[in-house]
Amino acid sequence: MSIDMDKFKLDAEKAVLVVIDIQERLVTAMPQDVYLRMRDTVGMLVSGAGLLGIPVVTTEQYPQGIGHTVPELAEACQGTVVEKVSFGCCGEPAFVAALKKLGRSQVILTGMETHVCVYQTVLGLLEDGYHVHLVRDAICSRNKTDFLVGVDNAALAGAVITTAETILFQMMQKSTHAQFRAVSKLIKVRG
Repeated sequence: MSIDMDKFKLDAEKAVLVVIDIQERLVTAMPQDVYLRMRDTVGMLVSGAGLLGIPVVTTEQYPQGIGHTVPELAEACQGTVVEKVSFGCCGEPAFVAALKKLGRSQVILTGMETHVCVYQTVLGLLEDGYHVHLVRDAICSRNKTDFLVGVDNAALAGAVITTAETILFQMMQKSTHAQFRAVSKLIKVRG
């Protein structure tokens, strides 16, 4: 059995970062230490994406009821914001249109909840032919079992399970990259 090595590769010219449903009223249901670490990691990725020229698409699940993206991320995530009622982002035509408009083939996924909106988005993206990189330290669920099942099933479906630091270094590919110092600083600040 041969492995499709292309799905493991990331290229800043082909990638898009997606931030799923990190919203004001939803975050209060998460274990706060887990949420805060995830939020800081997503913030680092969004900042890194800006430095590396990677577009960011943010989704908000029924913002009239759950609120908007948390203030700590809202400004950095304001480029393309898609409201949705479908749990999986691919069930929202505006999301699919936003990705198609960008013309990118690699999707880096972050957000919540891992076993619901994130997982259903993984499936939809894979069905649509995207290479999906699920950032394990930039997703969360209310409980650990749901989180673990979401990650495991995403991997079984074909998503690449990765970390934020792996993503950023993979995008730069070498220490002579013009943004190496700036990205390294982001990583050190996060801790």
